[in-house]
Amino acid sequence: MASTPHGQIFASNRPVIMGRRGMVSSGHSLASQAGISTLQRGGNAVDAALAVAAAVSVVEPLMSGIGGDGFIMVYTSADDTLQVINATGSAPYEATLERYQATGIPMKGVLSTSVPSLLRGWTAMHQRYGTLPLSDVLAPAIDLAANGFPVSNLLAKNIAEDPVLTVFPTSAAVYARHGRPIRAGEMLYQEDLARTFERIASEGEGVFYEGDVAEEIVRFIQSQDGLISMRDLADQRARWSDAISTTYHGHTVYEAPPNSSGHVLLQELSLAEQFDLRTLGCNTAESVHVMVEAKRLAFADREVYMADPEWVEVPVPGLLSKDYAAERARLIDPARAMANVPHGDPWRYQGAQPPKATAGVSAPREDTTCFCVVDQWGNAVSMLQSLQTAFGSSIIAGNTGVLLNNRMTYWHLDPNHIDALAPGKRVRHTMNPVMVFKDSDAGRKLALVCGTPGADTQVQTNFQVVTHVLDFGMNVAEAVEAPRWRHVQDGTESTIPHTAPDELRMEGRFPADVLDGLRGRGHPVSVIDDWAATGSEVMIQVDTETGALYGAADPRRDGYAIGW
Repeated sequence: MASTPHGQIFASNRPVIMGRRGMVSSGHSLASQAGISTLQRGGNAVDAALAVAAAVSVVEPLMSGIGGDGFIMVYTSADDTLQVINATGSAPYEATLERYQATGIPMKGVLSTSVPSLLRGWTAMHQRYGTLPLSDVLAPAIDLAANGFPVSNLLAKNIAEDPVLTVFPTSAAVYARHGRPIRAGEMLYQEDLARTFERIASEGEGVFYEGDVAEEIVRFIQSQDGLISMRDLADQRARWSDAISTTYHGHTVYEAPPNSSGHVLLQELSLAEQFDLRTLGCNTAESVHVMVEAKRLAFADREVYMADPEWVEVPVPGLLSKDYAAERARLIDPARAMANVPHGDPWRYQGAQPPKATAGVSAPREDTTCFCVVDQWGNAVSMLQSLQTAFGSSIIAGNTGVLLNNRMTYWHLDPNHIDALAPGKRVRHTMNPVMVFKDSDAGRKLALVCGTPGADTQVQTNFQVVTHVLDFGMNVAEAVEAPRWRHVQDGTESTIPHTAPDELRMEGRFPADVLDGLRGRGHPVSVIDDWAATGSEVMIQVDTETGALYGAADPRRDGYAIGW
């Protein structure tokens, strides 16, 4: 029995939040409150998710906003339908390889900005599934932006650490006071952003993509020698697709298809399934070793095969083949880490030949946010939205209040790389919303909704928490609080320069024998602070017997779950 106050089997300092009519788990308590209040007013999971999406972009401005992009997974219980909305933006039409090869891609400023597309996803979801007026679901965010909210310690720390945010005039007007960064406990006001949300609520998304808000964004970007044009904004579209999936121990795990990295999580699970994690033990050197090796193999494949599926053919069926997983798992030596990690040949497992044009293999923290909603009717949403690194470009676009992303920093400038920059192309993304269904003769039943921010950490964190629940019986609070690892793999990192020393970063709560066991297997282990792993997992579990909802949010950030 765990000795922490709320742990049942493993350690948990926070309780599992329980409800029967609705559950919201997000990166901030005020955003979760916006979602729960929407459910209490009669809204469904989609209405609540949109309320959270807008509110969290106000109270967690470093993580996301309509100046960025995202992925949305929507489950509708009445017709047992699962859909994914891809709301990721493209590179500007003027963003050529030649334009960036001369000087490189900057981490901050307007040249780091790809075309915002998140709002297209919000409105596409609302138009198809929403029940409340858009003005109602945006109302909490408008109130928080116009009337302010207290800055948390974590937000204040991130503001103070940004070299651009409190210096550039449009951003400093919001995030600085009397020439210094705004402090914890002071009220953060975003009146311009409130007005932009009000315009969207009353006039629709067109004002942002083709109207005078769009004109102001483009005017500002071009005044700073940026590349985004009115054509870029007008041409953005949200894309609907079916989820991809794999089976795992009596469950089906669903993910977003490319250009999301969701297939990586599914590959990791299929590789781990070739071993017996339960016998190896939870967070032991033996089980962590197998999981890290599975991660390394899946990332090697991603580097060679995955990019915008409208530009390249991605062998998803082959990558998700159980036979392919069995072949790849034979490379994992339980006693020793692989010296070199080769990519595989998934084309052989889907009855197809590779395209003629193939590509070879060629770290700042991502700041994204994830939130989950389940309503009383059994509908669910898992959603991620992002600006890329903290505060994105750190530049607010003129008088719109909109922080612009810095997603261009994910591109490769090697023309032979599968994810090489091209005008109008969407970059490879790390965001991956997750839903897990329990399989039975009577059909599938929603069991788990989850996700996390954290760039290349995302599929690694989701891998850990999903197996914590499905293999080891953790409740969601125990799963999000458990010690975590993050593997850094040279040549596969998403953010420029895409290189980093190979390293296995282990939170300090792992026992010494686990660390020694991993070092003995050849892993380059470094110990980080007890709660320093990148990511902020949010999870909702559905009790398939009673219908009870269990929620948890990661204590590593400001996350909170609220039930009803």
